[in-house]
Amino acid sequence: MSGQWGSPAPYGQQPWQPAPTPQSAMRAAHSDRERTVDVLKAAYAEGRLSAAEYEHRMSSAHQAATYGQLASLVADLPAGPMVQPFGAAVPMVPPTFLPPAFPPPPRPNNGLATASAILGGLTLFTGGLTGLPAVITGHIARGQIRRTREAGDGLAVFGLILGWLSMAGWALFSLLFLLAASGH
Repeated sequence: MSGQWGSPAPYGQQPWQPAPTPQSAMRAAHSDRERTVDVLKAAYAEGRLSAAEYEHRMSSAHQAATYGQLASLVADLPAGPMVQPFGAAVPMVPPTFLPPAFPPPPRPNNGLATASAILGGLTLFTGGLTGLPAVITGHIARGQIRRTREAGDGLAVFGLILGWLSMAGWALFSLLFLLAASGH
């Protein structure tokens, strides 16, 4: 227990030194030292450290080789961007702010919407004969999609557009045929 608050520190050990953990001996990286330096800078700017103490801890941070050495330099300061050792308690994030564990399953496409899109696409190859079925299935599919919240509205609209264009083409063709036949 020596070296913790409330007990005398052995010679050469700072009174703010944390209790050793298995990770204290792990080698520190440059980024770990930089995070420690950031905590020290913030503490100095807030008036928590004197200039002499700040300089001493900064030089020690740049020479530190392990997590334990870095942790001992900031143990008596408020938690900042310093990474906690593996054995330390981690504050819990409320589940509201966590991403969902699994993404929600995709909504299935409405079958009639798919049929409307296929029939609408076939109007190009059938001379427009599948236009009326494409329009009928498209309107029914859009009604079902509003009620059931299924996916496929874009498919239904695609089938409706091609179906209506096909029907308009047939109507125009019929009108031109009737005009040509009556003008005879």
